[in-house]
Amino acid sequence: MSALLVTGARAVVEDPAEAGSVERGGDVLVVDGRVGGGAVPDGTEVLDASGCVVTPGLVNAHHHLLQSAFRTLPGTRGVPMATWLPTMAAAYDAAVVDPGLVAAAARVGVAEGLLCGVTTVADHHLTWPAGCSPEDSVHLARAAADAAAGLGGRLVFVRGAARDDPETAARSADLVAGALVGDAPGGVSPDGMLQVAVGPAGVHSDPEATFRLLGEVAARRGLRRRTQAGEQVDVAVAAERHGRRPLDLLEEWGWLAPDVTLAHLCGVTADEVARLAAAGVSATHAPGCDLPMGWGIAPVAALRAAGVEVGLGTSGGGSNDAGHLLADARLAMQVAPLVGPPLAAREVLAMATTGSAAGLGRAELGTLRPGAPGDLCVWNVSGVADAGVADPVAGLLWAAPGRRPRHVVVGGRVVVRDGRLVTADERELVEALSRRTAPRVAAAP
Repeated sequence: MSALLVTGARAVVEDPAEAGSVERGGDVLVVDGRVGGGAVPDGTEVLDASGCVVTPGLVNAHHHLLQSAFRTLPGTRGVPMATWLPTMAAAYDAAVVDPGLVAAAARVGVAEGLLCGVTTVADHHLTWPAGCSPEDSVHLARAAADAAAGLGGRLVFVRGAARDDPETAARSADLVAGALVGDAPGGVSPDGMLQVAVGPAGVHSDPEATFRLLGEVAARRGLRRRTQAGEQVDVAVAAERHGRRPLDLLEEWGWLAPDVTLAHLCGVTADEVARLAAAGVSATHAPGCDLPMGWGIAPVAALRAAGVEVGLGTSGGGSNDAGHLLADARLAMQVAPLVGPPLAAREVLAMATTGSAAGLGRAELGTLRPGAPGDLCVWNVSGVADAGVADPVAGLLWAAPGRRPRHVVVGGRVVVRDGRLVTADERELVEALSRRTAPRVAAAP
């Protein structure tokens, strides 16, 4: 038996989604990787949480981990998506995407997330080198999975497609799922640390055949489906090529359903919000990507009021430059009044935990209810940045924009202690990725 006691917290947020819940102070006991109760076993490890708020681990529902190697590229900031996409594609080609680059970027992205309180990350991997066979794609997927496993983070690997041959993408998705999780129910490994899903980039990129064939793989293997919809280029291309709205196409192609999560949704109308709710679709808000790039703002309050489950994601380093989900939670609160009613801090904390988890089909994540996986963050709220804060839970999001947790635990295992990564040397992670990006950095102005 392994046991961990997180003790002396000022507040413990057990379930951020529970309306009207009152946070309690005190302790959290994790036994054999799950939140427990009762007597503390002999030999239990103790983690000090005095002066802190304890929350469930954050769930980043939409990332592109490979883009951690492609931040702040010239010509990629504040430009139309129609310009951004080919600029990024050229950078991928020049860098040569292979298992080594995928692993180095994933290690940096997962480590960055853990250091910011993200215990689960969904990696929508869309970039496959020219000529990549379905068999070769398994090596790329495994590189990302092994990177997360080595650091102790939970990973959802989304076998994405962006202008890929539909049959090749479907065959690859089938092989990736078989190699990474086998026949595990829901595409989730028995230990819950790895999950596989499928997801075309969007109707702006992929034809009906890709959506249908990947949907068939998902149905056969019980996988979740994810795609992107409603950003600037998505709306424009759907109108130009099909004379339709993106959601019209997704509905016709069988992708408005309860097992589908749509990221972004910046351009949706009130009628479309109602359609999404009726279809049981979930959503992922990514303000740290969409707002600075000028690609739109999702009407989150309207989506939630209609009954759509909304999660939170950072999107990738090619548009956000950071994997700091709590910072994006703060941004979500700041921009909400521009497109509708304001969002309360607890609502957005729920989006970053239970909301994101629901979109992954993982109701066990994002909560500290008894029996839940022991994923948690210990946030120090005793410093000057929190002085004068009346509500320490709301202050987690509103105060200290660059806040990082003191400790992070995944499945009962401490992966960040006193603000430092336990499972790897940060310098080695940085150096490994720097070796791959050095020529590009040297050429930059």
